[in-house]
Amino acid sequence: MLDLRPTAFDHPDATKLDGEIQQYYMQLYGGGDSTSMDARHFDPPQGLFVVGYVDDVGVACGGWRARGDDYDERAGDPALCPGDAEIKRMYVAERHRGRGYARAVLAELERTAGVAGRRRMILETGVPQPDAIALYTSAGYEPMTRFGDYRDSPNSRCYAKRWR
Repeated sequence: MLDLRPTAFDHPDATKLDGEIQQYYMQLYGGGDSTSMDARHFDPPQGLFVVGYVDDVGVACGGWRARGDDYDERAGDPALCPGDAEIKRMYVAERHRGRGYARAVLAELERTAGVAGRRRMILETGVPQPDAIALYTSAGYEPMTRFGDYRDSPNSRCYAKRWR
């Protein structure tokens, strides 16, 4: 069973999983994610990062960070709205895939963002990640205008899910 725990983005378990994500991106895209990331982006109440543990070993992760609000130093993108929560660093270690862990992480991110008053979840992924796209669309995410560092990339796909 997956035990989801709020975890600082710069915690060693989160850092290890983020390193695995970057290696995965290297295989898919030929480079890592260049999006500006700061551990403080995931500090409650303006964000949250979780690590999923199996037998006390971190095997999955994901986070959300507030976007589109006046205090958001990353604001200014016309695709963003006040109350947005951007999903970042969703990942499940390869040998743990196919067990519903990504869906569990996503549900927890949605739940906690809603509790924090966020009105819409947004994310960016890429064409080379059809499993991620399938997860998000099956969870009710719909295509939106591209945003962020990859807004001009033809391989970029952005999705949103509004509940308020």
